Amino acid sequence: MTEPGGAAAIAAELDGLLAEDDAERAAGYPGERPGRQPVHTAYLPADRFGPDSVRQWGAQALAVLAEIAPDPAAFAGATGLAAGLAERVRPLVVAKLASEPVEDLRIDFEDGYGIRGDDTEDAHARAAARALATICAAPGAPPFCGLRCKSLEPAGRRRAIATLDAFIGTLTGAGRPLPDGFVLTLPKVTSVAQVRAMAVACERLEAAHGLPPGRLMFEVQVETPQLIVGADGTATVARCVHAAADRLIGLHYGTYDYSAAVGIAAAQQSLAHPAADHARAVMQAAAAGTGIRLSDGSSNVLPIGGPDAVAAAWRLHAGLVLRSLERGFYQGWDLHPAQLVSRYAATFAFYLQGLPAAAERLGGYAARAAAGLEEPATARALAGYLLRGLECGAFGEDEVRAAAGFGRAELVRIRRGGFVPGRAGT
Repeated sequence: MTEPGGAAAIAAELDGLLAEDDAERAAGYPGERPGRQPVHTAYLPADRFGPDSVRQWGAQALAVLAEIAPDPAAFAGATGLAAGLAERVRPLVVAKLASEPVEDLRIDFEDGYGIRGDDTEDAHARAAARALATICAAPGAPPFCGLRCKSLEPAGRRRAIATLDAFIGTLTGAGRPLPDGFVLTLPKVTSVAQVRAMAVACERLEAAHGLPPGRLMFEVQVETPQLIVGADGTATVARCVHAAADRLIGLHYGTYDYSAAVGIAAAQQSLAHPAADHARAVMQAAAAGTGIRLSDGSSNVLPIGGPDAVAAAWRLHAGLVLRSLERGFYQGWDLHPAQLVSRYAATFAFYLQGLPAAAERLGGYAARAAAGLEEPATARALAGYLLRGLECGAFGEDEVRAAAGFGRAELVRIRRGGFVPGRAGT
C-alpha cells in the first residue's frame, strides 16, 4: 500500500502524462452525432433531375405498390413479410410514400451521369440546383439532400470542383441559404490526402459563395480496396475519419465498384458477399465513436418488369435491407422509385418487431443496472434504436411512451448520456 497521499500523487502524475492523450481521444471520438439519420439515399442522375422528381418518385412507388400488392396478403407475398406484420406495415408504407417518399436526395454527376462536355455539365449543374431550390421550398421536401461530384483523381478533379462551384453558386443565388441537411458526396476515394483536399475545397467554396465557415459537409464513398487496406497494411479509412475535422460526416459503401476492384465476378457481386461484409466491418470499426455515420450500398436488381419480377426484386431488396439493419447499417442507397416500397417495408418491420423488447428492456433498465446486469452502453443503444424507429415513422411517440415510459426528448438524453434520467439506481 502506498503512503498517505501517495495514490493521489500517482494519479496526479498520470493526469499529466495522459493529458494530451485524453484530449486527442475526446476530440477524435466525441460519440454519436446528434440528430436524425436518413434511412436511405436516393440517387437521381443530374441530367434527368427536375423540380418534380421527388413527387414523381413517390407517385411511381405508390402506383407499383397498388398494382403488385393492393392488399396486405399480396403485400406479404411480394415482400416476404409475415402476414400479421405485413398488415401493420403496408399502411405505414403508403403514408410514407405519400408524405415523405425520399428522405435523402442525392443528385448524381458521377457514375449515374457519365462523362459530358464541360458546357453541358455546367448547364446541368445550374439546372439541377434550380430544381433543388424549387423542391426545398415546397411542402414534403426531403429533409436531407446534396450532390455527388466526380472524384478527386486527376482525370476528374477539375470537373468535380467546377460542378460544385456552379451548383452551389446557383443554389445560393439571390441570397438563398443552403438547404438544411445539405451534404456533398465524394466518390472513389483512395487516400487520406484526398479527404484532406476535399476539406480544403469545401473551405474555399464557402469563402467564394459567402457561406458560413464549416457549412459544407461531405461524405466519403468507400469503393476502393486502398481505402480498406493501404499499401502500409493499415486501414486507410480509419485515418480518413480523422482527417477532415468536423466536415466528414459519413462513410458510404459502394457495392459494385468495390466488388469489381477486388476481383469478384459480376454475377456474384452483392451486399451479402463476404468481401462486402469485410469492408463494412472495417468501416464500422473505424467510424465507431467518431460521430461519422455509415451507409450501406445498393442492390442493382431493380423492381421492374412483370409482377413476379417486381415481387422477386422486392423480396431480395427487403432481405438485404433487413440484413444491413441487423448489422448496424441504418442507411442504404436506392436507385429506382419502386425500391422505396421494399426499403420502407423492411425498415418499418425491423423497428416494429423490435419495439416491445427494446421498450421493455429500457423501461426496466434502472433496476437491472442497480443489480449489475446492464451497462450504460445498453441504455444508449436501446434509446438509439427507439429514436431511429420514431424518426423514420415506424411508430409514434405515444406508442413508445406507452411501452417504455419515455418520450422523444428523454430518449435523446438517454442516447447522449447512457442513463435513464430521474430513475433510481442511475
